[in-house]
Amino acid sequence: MRKVNKNKSKLLTLSTVKTLHKWLSLFVFIQLFIWLGTGLFFNLMDHDKARGNQNRQSAAVQIIDNQRLLNPNSIITNSSRQVSEVALIQRLAHPYYLLTHEKGLYSHFKSDLSLVDAYTGIELTIDENVAGRLAQATYKGVGGISGVVKLSPPIADMLKERNTVWQVNFSDDLETSVYLDASSGRLVGHSNEGKRFVDFFFMLHFMDYPFLGEGSVGGFNNGQIAFFALLTLVFCLTGFIWVIELLRKGRYKFS
Repeated sequence: MRKVNKNKSKLLTLSTVKTLHKWLSLFVFIQLFIWLGTGLFFNLMDHDKARGNQNRQSAAVQIIDNQRLLNPNSIITNSSRQVSEVALIQRLAHPYYLLTHEKGLYSHFKSDLSLVDAYTGIELTIDENVAGRLAQATYKGVGGISGVVKLSPPIADMLKERNTVWQVNFSDDLETSVYLDASSGRLVGHSNEGKRFVDFFFMLHFMDYPFLGEGSVGGFNNGQIAFFALLTLVFCLTGFIWVIELLRKGRYKFS
C-alpha cells in the first residue's frame, strides 16, 4: 500500500513538472520570438532617423575674452552652496562657469548644478524663455516653438534622464522635441516621431514595460528581465528532469 502511494505521488510530481514545462515553453517562446523580431527590425531600420537628430545642429560658439573672465575662486567664495567643481562652458555663445554642487556618476544621473556668468558673476536661471533660446540654437528645422514644458523624471522620450528638464516642442512635420537640463542648460537630446517609433521596439526588446514594476528604465536593468531569467531557469530544470525520466524509462535508444 505504501509503495502504491509512493508511485502515485511520483506520477503526480512528474505530471506537475510536465505541465509547468509546457506552459513555460510557451512563455519563453513568445519572448524569444519578440527578441528575434525586434532584433531583425534594429538591423533593417534607418539608424539616422532612429536617433531623432534630423533637425539637430551644434550650437554656435564665440571666442572668449580671457581678460574679462572673473576669477573662479571668487565665484566659489560667493556661492551660497558648497562647490566641488568649476568648469568654463558656453551657453548661447556666452561664457558661463558651471558650478557642480552634487555630481552624479554620469551626466544623466541626478546632479545639482548652477550657472554663473563668467563676465559679471550673475547667476543664470534657466527659465522658459532661456530654454526656448537654447533649444532654438540646437535646431535647424523650419518649425517654430509650439510649447515649452518643464518635466520631472521619468521622461517618456528620455527614460535614462534623472534630472528635471525643459521640453521645447517645435511645430514641424517630425514633431521634434528638444530636451534641456533645467539647471545647467545641457542639451539632453532631440526626439521626434521616428525616435518614438523605434523606442517602442526597444521597450519590447528590453522587456521594459512601463505598466509593470516602477515603470520604464530605458534598458535591461529591470525586474521583468530578472523574472524572465528565473522562469527560463525553471523551464530548463523541468526539461532536464523530464529528460532524465525518459532516459530512465528507456525512451532514448542509441545504436
